Amino acid sequence: MPIFKLFFLIQVSNYITIASSFQQSPTPTSYPINPLSFHCTSPPPHQSTMAAASASHILLTLAPLVLLLVLPQIQAQAPAPAPAGPVNLTGILDKNGQFTTFIKLLISTQVANQIQSQINSSSEGMTVFAPTDNAFNNLEKGLLNNLDNQKQVQLVLYHVTSKFYRQSDLLLVSNPVRTLASGQDVWGLNFTGQGNQVNVSSGVVETPINNVLRQNFPLAVYQVDKVLLPEELSAAKSPSAAPAPEGKKPTEGSNKKVPAASEPAPADDNTGAGGRLNAGLGFVAGLALLCMGVLS
Repeated sequence: MPIFKLFFLIQVSNYITIASSFQQSPTPTSYPINPLSFHCTSPPPHQSTMAAASASHILLTLAPLVLLLVLPQIQAQAPAPAPAGPVNLTGILDKNGQFTTFIKLLISTQVANQIQSQINSSSEGMTVFAPTDNAFNNLEKGLLNNLDNQKQVQLVLYHVTSKFYRQSDLLLVSNPVRTLASGQDVWGLNFTGQGNQVNVSSGVVETPINNVLRQNFPLAVYQVDKVLLPEELSAAKSPSAAPAPEGKKPTEGSNKKVPAASEPAPADDNTGAGGRLNAGLGFVAGLALLCMGVLS
């Protein structure tokens, strides 16, 4: 096939040379043959014009074929675009400049490495809901610090789904949507909204998706202005907010029963009064017996 192309290009070159020679040939002064010099003059002018026209027609006919043969070679020699590098979640968040706390959690819990590996190997892609620094600042004081390492891991994984979702797709999902924090129990998110507005709810908090940081497969990243606190972790409270121990309740109850303990006191008074009454009756009876003895 390459030899055929080379032969074809050579023929085209010959046609071009012939056409140029016809166009540059001088107009002859005489047409008949000179018997004395035996010199043959050029063809008459109308024949030269016809030859040039034929050559031009050939060139116009062959030009598209030349392009068909040459263009694939030119395209084959063009450098191929460089392959896209691996997707970097923390790099995307750091570029936007308001996700410092979330980035620290991703790194300290080593969830960043897990997500990074799954992003670049999964055929389903992933979706991340990234809380802003203000979202973490608005949490109840001490709540985040009270979570142990395992619960912090669960909190971060609760903001990630194992499938790529465009923002418009979130209105078509079946709620609840499983997150990476799910195990035997489903730690899911619920999505509602209409039009371009999408809200995400954990059952404890609900917030709109306000900004799209990335929406190209295999990773979608959306900004949320509240930490998506799951119901399973919402019971974690700081010590200052902890309710009073139940042991104090009996004390309060015992204080209420104090008046009841003092109720027998009036009974003692009644007993004393009854004793004095009996003593008086005995004295009267004794006095009556004494009088009867004297009279007798």
